[in-house]
Amino acid sequence: MANFNLNKVILGGRLTADPELKQTQSGIAVVTFRMAVNRRFASRDNASGQQPEVDFFTVTAWRSTAEFVNRFFKKGSSICVIGSIQNRSWTDQQGQKRYMTDIVAEEVQFVDSRSESSNAQAGGYAPDAYGAPAYSSPMGSAPKFEEIKTDDDLPF
Repeated sequence: MANFNLNKVILGGRLTADPELKQTQSGIAVVTFRMAVNRRFASRDNASGQQPEVDFFTVTAWRSTAEFVNRFFKKGSSICVIGSIQNRSWTDQQGQKRYMTDIVAEEVQFVDSRSESSNAQAGGYAPDAYGAPAYSSPMGSAPKFEEIKTDDDLPF
């Protein structure tokens, strides 16, 4: 059997607090934020209905992605994160072994609609209806897309 390794995660949810941009000692931008992601399941009491549960994830973004998150997202913003899962361990001051699972963001995308984004403009995270790139990654900026008015304009 071939050696197969894959570590990829896609999460969509809302920020639980404003992100805070920090710099490492070498001047690299880093931001850590928490996001809440709803998960639905069928309740034993109500098999036909779905009860929401919330999972909370800690996400770390580096360099231009960190700056992008800090500039355009705030508490309550909808966000889509594409990245990988990373496990860390350390020994605390009492000598106890501690573990943490983190999501390391490779890409971050807007989820809010244009109208929600415009309404959030007053909150300070979107300067104009997506005047920012659709996502940020170390590979460079996102391509520019044009809005197509009707299906007749589609090239296929």
